[in-house]
Amino acid sequence: MKNIFLILLSITFIATSCQSEKKPEKEKIVIGSKKKSSPEFDLGKELFKGKGNCYSCHRMDKKSIGPSVTEIMKIYKEKNGDIIGFLRQKKDPIVDPDNYAVMKTNFARLEKFTNEELKAIELYMNEATAK
Repeated sequence: MKNIFLILLSITFIATSCQSEKKPEKEKIVIGSKKKSSPEFDLGKELFKGKGNCYSCHRMDKKSIGPSVTEIMKIYKEKNGDIIGFLRQKKDPIVDPDNYAVMKTNFARLEKFTNEELKAIELYMNEATAK
């Protein structure tokens, strides 16, 4: 009985150690891979959700108090609009102009933003909604 056990153990060991062929790795398919971010994108995201308080009224894909970021960027691209000019109160609203009075209350906060900060917010909004 002991000999049979040793023989089976030996055969198992030899069979598993002789397999020197590596199995090919399975191809990994990544769906919806995370975009690489840049420092400007990260700054824009931080300002949009933090200091700028934009997120309190603007969601990415659905209307809340204000239009969605997706809708805003779609219209600004279609009409070749100047979103930074709008945020600086130098351009008229082109997205939901009837709701301008509500948005205007937030411009005092935006007056303190640098041009680089506003460009970062615009970049974040563009890249976050790009498909």
